[in-house]
Amino acid sequence: MAEERPAASVADPAPLGLAAFALTTFILSAHNAFGDSTVPLFAVLGFAIFYGGLAQFLAGMWEYRRNNVFGATAFGTYGGFWFGVATLLILVLAGKITGNAIGQSLGWILLAFAIFNTYMLAWSARINMAVFAVFLTLEVTEILLFIGNFAGSTGLVQVGGYVGILTALVAWYTSAAGVVNGMSARPVLPVGSPLWGDTAPAGQAVEA
Repeated sequence: MAEERPAASVADPAPLGLAAFALTTFILSAHNAFGDSTVPLFAVLGFAIFYGGLAQFLAGMWEYRRNNVFGATAFGTYGGFWFGVATLLILVLAGKITGNAIGQSLGWILLAFAIFNTYMLAWSARINMAVFAVFLTLEVTEILLFIGNFAGSTGLVQVGGYVGILTALVAWYTSAAGVVNGMSARPVLPVGSPLWGDTAPAGQAVEA
């Protein structure tokens, strides 16, 4: 009978998931903030599929391997979000969705994800301040964008774009902290303490 080998350890996928989320959010938010003439809508398409979508979704699946329900749910969901955004962009660029239908479609999508993000925001406060800040800025971004799209307000969408850029920067910081802190015996970049609840055991939270 062959000796059973222990399962290979898996490196923390959270920095990859956060980086993928940050870059794709940055490009789309820059489009919302500065307009199509500065950041064309199609610029985000490939990254929404392969980085924000595929890489982030894979990070979520690796979080399942680490028995991290929060990370798996967050990255898996937002990886799927970017796949969905990419599909919507393809339909828009192909002329299948036009005019007011674009804003209404985006409004419903962003409203739905704002609902999801609300309870994830509450649970992120059990991890650390950096992760909580990602979900907090994202919550504000999604609320501004779904209201702006429903109302047809370019001003609100633009403000949502600026807050989205801030969200991306916060996510990049949290990703960078996860990379360098994982390489070091002691934390190099601070991420703060949980706001409430007991600190989760290793592998049970988005580690950064």
